[in-house]
Amino acid sequence: MPISRFLPWLTLASGLLAVLAPWLGQPALFYTTKPLTTVLILAYAWQRGHGAPMRPWIVAGLAASLAGDVALIWPQQGFLPGLVSFLVAHLCYLWAFTRVQRLAAWPWAFLGYGLLASAILRRLWPGVPEALQAPVVVYVLCLCAMAAQSLVLAKLSFTPANRILGLGGLLFVISDACLATNKFAGPAPLAALLVLPTYWAAQWCIASWLTPAARD
Repeated sequence: MPISRFLPWLTLASGLLAVLAPWLGQPALFYTTKPLTTVLILAYAWQRGHGAPMRPWIVAGLAASLAGDVALIWPQQGFLPGLVSFLVAHLCYLWAFTRVQRLAAWPWAFLGYGLLASAILRRLWPGVPEALQAPVVVYVLCLCAMAAQSLVLAKLSFTPANRILGLGGLLFVISDACLATNKFAGPAPLAALLVLPTYWAAQWCIASWLTPAARD
């Protein structure tokens, strides 16, 4: 029986262990399962969408995300490298999405996410160190552009795969907003609990966009 049948369950188990590991006092388990979960999502994407023009960019985005996951195991020293890695990931995803639909083909999506980006930055700004202000602005704008383009696809081509993609974009924004709030606007235990589940759900949704039946 191919291991691909077990990938959803393996991913769920690895992600659950990563979320629980800090609460169980098992840092080694966290350091192992956090990148492993993204590796499993990358394996899931790897087997899908062969021959589709967006596939290399989705795979590249997941690989960049994996680099970011590893960097953020060290929250202080790895924050900037992690930020850059995820910035690359969002640019890869954005490019992949525009292989299917013109950028901002439904402008309302960009207007809505632009307003959301402004609200996020307004909330975070007092706590963002001066040296990180420019990188954070660029990152939030790229993140919301990626999510907006995923919504463009969901709106203009309302297929199951595109609806899942639109959800993935929204979940990525929620995850990063929780992470940034926890880092720059004071500790928020509930936010910390939401970061990884919404992040991996977002990545799984984006990987699921490469639907074999439709694109292979």
